[in-house]
Amino acid sequence: MTALEVTRELVFPALERHGSRPAVVADGVTWSYDELRESALRLASVLMDAGVRAGDPVAIVRENSARYLIADLAIIAVGGAKVPVNMMLSDEEVAHILHDSRAKVVLASETRLRAVERARGLGADPVLLTDAQLPAGVTQEPGTGEDVPTLADLPPVEAGDRALIMYTGGTTGRPKGVVHHQRGVTANLLSHVIETEITAQDRLLLTSPLPHSAGVLAQTGLLQGAVIHVEAGFDMDLVLERIEKDRVSYLFMVPTMIYRMLDEVAARPAFDSSSLRTVLYGASPITEARLRQGLDLFGPVFMQLFGQTEAPNFLTRLRREDHSADRSPARLRSCGQSVLMAQIRTVRSDGSDCAPGEVGEVLGRAPYVMEEYLGKPEATAAALRDGWLCTGDLGYLDEEGYLFLVDRKKDMIITGGLNVYAGEVEQALASLDDVKEAAVVGVPHPDWGEAVVAFVVPATPDATEERIARAARALLSGYKRPKEVVLREELPVTAVGKVDKKQLRLHTDG
Repeated sequence: MTALEVTRELVFPALERHGSRPAVVADGVTWSYDELRESALRLASVLMDAGVRAGDPVAIVRENSARYLIADLAIIAVGGAKVPVNMMLSDEEVAHILHDSRAKVVLASETRLRAVERARGLGADPVLLTDAQLPAGVTQEPGTGEDVPTLADLPPVEAGDRALIMYTGGTTGRPKGVVHHQRGVTANLLSHVIETEITAQDRLLLTSPLPHSAGVLAQTGLLQGAVIHVEAGFDMDLVLERIEKDRVSYLFMVPTMIYRMLDEVAARPAFDSSSLRTVLYGASPITEARLRQGLDLFGPVFMQLFGQTEAPNFLTRLRREDHSADRSPARLRSCGQSVLMAQIRTVRSDGSDCAPGEVGEVLGRAPYVMEEYLGKPEATAAALRDGWLCTGDLGYLDEEGYLFLVDRKKDMIITGGLNVYAGEVEQALASLDDVKEAAVVGVPHPDWGEAVVAFVVPATPDATEERIARAARALLSGYKRPKEVVLREELPVTAVGKVDKKQLRLHTDG
């Protein structure tokens, strides 16, 4: 075992090294690195008293806050297997995760106690720890003066111990627990340090749920000595205030957030975005037209990631310098080249490699690819093939290794025997002046097998379904054109900010 195989040995020396510098700003309170580290170690002692040892599942069911990050660090300290739970999930979904993961301890907000009780009804029996049950100096205001355990007081941790059980979005059924071990989580953090380019000079704003990608970015920022601003949720006015008044330099957003920011900033000619150095985005592509608008407003600050729960965040990256219409306009539709610690390829249905420009399934390989789906050996065997992760995404590589995604395999529409990539239709619709956002799904059709249906958020008051459908005819081949256009005030999104196509399919006439 080396320090690069156990997360604790990477994270805690970094926290100590940054000392009295400001680490986290949340709920109007600033925590120093020392205060964050000491509170995490005190909570680690509580977890040990509750029987937690290396590899034991510990769930966090909490809102975005400094307390969430303290709980996260405490689990790292004891070598537990963190089970991060999105607060946007229903009580039933939370109960399933707690039961399925066999969580030994649940660090929970008082608002989600009913979900814990439901989990107990399913047969789970976790130790419940809320703020009211924790001693002072654990997750209260910083600066309380209790004895602080040292790393030597903590239980031993090995590279092969479970470190993370993260649940998939569950848009096509029950979410699956994705298991990562200590050495993989540590490698993943190192990849984030390389690829995010976060520095000690950055002020990072996180408004999306910490149980997902935002939590890893918070850990990365703490490794690097950055200041992390944590907000309970996405509020556009608050985001702009943090940029203009607090001089935030680094944003992490999904495209729907970016679209709202572009609209708001475009309406404020005097807005000062000079502090903004990076806008990292993922979850889904940004339309080419919107990217061009963003480059005009903010300059070359955009950076895209592509990964998934099974290989968190970084299989490819589209760098700032790639976001240039002058250099290569087509690159704006790409999600980048493979990152330093990963490899990607595209394959045909028989497993052979695709030629450049040929669409196939995207496979990825990295030292931080998952170990397994918890308790699902068949699903694990289907996803992991000869050391490669089958992502379920369809795409192609160009001659220089840039990846262009065209669709999820499950979202590809087969109409009249022909393949239609929803992403291609969405890009075409998004180029229309009448269209602000678009999502395309396939619905059952008695003659065609599936029909192409487009859900559109209009950009102009004069937009009509007929007018958008007519304009799309000039951009798309006959079989790709939407058989129906449905106008919506907004598109439904999942707990991680992706457009929820399952919900859209449920709202079609079928």
